[in-house]
Amino acid sequence: MHYYPYKPLIDFKPFLWDEDVWPEMKMTNGLNVYEEGDKVIVEAAVPGIGSDKIKVKYEDGVLRISARSEEKDVEKKQNRIVHQWNKVSSFEYTTYLPRPIDSKSLEAKIKDGVITISASIAETAKAKEIEVKVA
Repeated sequence: MHYYPYKPLIDFKPFLWDEDVWPEMKMTNGLNVYEEGDKVIVEAAVPGIGSDKIKVKYEDGVLRISARSEEKDVEKKQNRIVHQWNKVSSFEYTTYLPRPIDSKSLEAKIKDGVITISASIAETAKAKEIEVKVA
């Protein structure tokens, strides 16, 4: 049953409505940022996107992960388009990292539709113990 803000006079459903055929769409944040030991880890969901389509950029403490993929299928009969299918997927995540990192240690890997980016925390951001002297 579908919710309508008012009760229609007739039970209207769009042409060719079939709940079993229409794909279900789910939206999630899909981004995790955390520290593990002396590393900062970022995980982002990028389902269905190949590693060659993903771009990772780090600048001034900001990490950007972006991806775009396009697929197209056209079926023609007698020089007429009978069926055309287009699929465009894109993602863009932008996040500040919780601590300064050593940008030379940045590493990105993708597995099962999740990209994992890790980097070592910069030496200047690590906790240091200071010796207390008698004045």
